[in-house]
Amino acid sequence: MQQIPVADNAVVNNESLRLPIMKVPVVLVERSLQIVVEADIPLNPAATEIKRVTKNAFLNQVKLVPVQFAQIDDTNFFEVRRAKLFVSGFIRKNIEYSTNACQGVLQDRIVEVPFAGFAEITAGEFLTPPVIGLSDSKKAYFLNDTNGEVPRLDKNFFANSVTYNEQPYGELIGANFFELDFSPVTVAPEGQFGTLREKIVMDVIVKVLQVQQHRVASTRIIPTFGTGLDC
Repeated sequence: MQQIPVADNAVVNNESLRLPIMKVPVVLVERSLQIVVEADIPLNPAATEIKRVTKNAFLNQVKLVPVQFAQIDDTNFFEVRRAKLFVSGFIRKNIEYSTNACQGVLQDRIVEVPFAGFAEITAGEFLTPPVIGLSDSKKAYFLNDTNGEVPRLDKNFFANSVTYNEQPYGELIGANFFELDFSPVTVAPEGQFGTLREKIVMDVIVKVLQVQQHRVASTRIIPTFGTGLDC
């Protein structure tokens, strides 16, 4: 059975200029941190040769701690001009090595090596300044009702203003590893060693974001189309 459409009309877009306020994640800063890590990794069974080591970086924490502010107009909101960036996580290592068995299979050892570091973020490094609102608390005291020379310690008036902020958060962009692995005890060729000592220099690149409100110049597009009932 052949179906014939009642109408076959193009969609017409009606455009109009708007300046909407959008609440979106914005990039505060992109930063590389160099972190030095040392670790001793036990190997069981003991190894004679390290064949391959693969690594991945995982982040547990990316925290931005403001230390310098500038007030925005006459509001209780401030732009952050300087901050400390704290980063912590672990390096997941997959170590493949051989033992002294003549026809043995390759051994596989997976370890997680923790790391932590921080960096100074200055005003010139912020792509968009973080915004933080400060809370306020006030307290009033009263005199004794019958003796104006004595304060009442049991009676107070409190006024509190609480501002809730969007928490800056981080994303992992990449990591570069420079690593030296060796046995802490010198062994003869084909000798066994049960500990692998690692000295790692890691450049971890992170992106810090915060959800903010921004006015964006845009064009609103409303698609207009026929109802299909036009003849």
